[in-house]
Amino acid sequence: MAKVTRDDVARLAGTSTAVVSYVINNGPRPVAPATRERVLAAIQELGYRPDRVAQAMASRRTDLIGMIVPDARQPFFAEMAHAVERAAADRGKMVLVGNSDYRDEREIHYLRAFLGMRVAGLILVSQGMSERAAQEIEAWDARVVLLHERPEALDDVAVVTDDIGGAQLATRHLLEHGHPYVACLGGTEATPSVGDPVADHIEGWRRAMREAGRSIEGRLYQAEYNRYDAYETALKILSGPDRPPAIFCATDDQAIGVLRAARELRLDVPGDLAVAGFDDVKEAALTDPPLTTISSDRPAMARAAVDLVLDDGLKVSATRRERVKSFPSALVIRRSCGCDGA
Repeated sequence: MAKVTRDDVARLAGTSTAVVSYVINNGPRPVAPATRERVLAAIQELGYRPDRVAQAMASRRTDLIGMIVPDARQPFFAEMAHAVERAAADRGKMVLVGNSDYRDEREIHYLRAFLGMRVAGLILVSQGMSERAAQEIEAWDARVVLLHERPEALDDVAVVTDDIGGAQLATRHLLEHGHPYVACLGGTEATPSVGDPVADHIEGWRRAMREAGRSIEGRLYQAEYNRYDAYETALKILSGPDRPPAIFCATDDQAIGVLRAARELRLDVPGDLAVAGFDDVKEAALTDPPLTTISSDRPAMARAAVDLVLDDGLKVSATRRERVKSFPSALVIRRSCGCDGA
């Protein structure tokens, strides 16, 4: 059977091939509702399927959005990628996801691959972007939205949450339970990069401790962002002579590792140790005890990132502050802090 073409659709609908193109591509010119219905009916009757490759070659853009995350195995990034995929589907786009593994060369590899495929735009979750990666983006003049983190190396449009404020909320809440101090489990970097969410979580912890007149000396610990390395670090911290009464973890995945270490050491949570995290991944409600944490509206952030990367006027002339869309953080109280929560 001969392949159905756009000309066939136009003949059946009684219109031009240009109008058929406007209907299929939702523009660039408007189509009267009655005409649109005739075209859609003809497409349905003939079983016409647009040649997306040809469309991409003509427009120099595909229906794809590239997304680079540090590690999709981590629950936060997996949930964020899923939210972006759903938001993109609502706009008729698909998402390609690449994992940088926190490595500059991997991030640059995916930048080149996705931009070379002429994606409609790029959503980038970058942990401490290098100057080389920033230069790669500038060379392609790409449509890029930074999500979750705002690296200093790339001054572009960003969608973030209030990381400092959220960490302050969690730390203050633990202190309100009467603990003499709250320790912090941060990342592995001695000096995290500007714009790194974990750096902001540590800064929020510092501010809350200082506001309460508590010393932070010797109370910041380093661990990888995943539960497995956090578990190993927590075993050492919690079995030592200076076991902290409460720990704020920069990520929920780290907090899950801390809870596992506490159970292995037969420490009662929250009786012997209060714990709070950051991210409110779905698993946080299922830990034992359920984890007190900080949440952000990931679906709304994902929608904002997709809308920004697809809409015209992305690279507007504005100050750095005006080019950042920030969403509030909220304290989610569960039992790991000592409250009678969920």
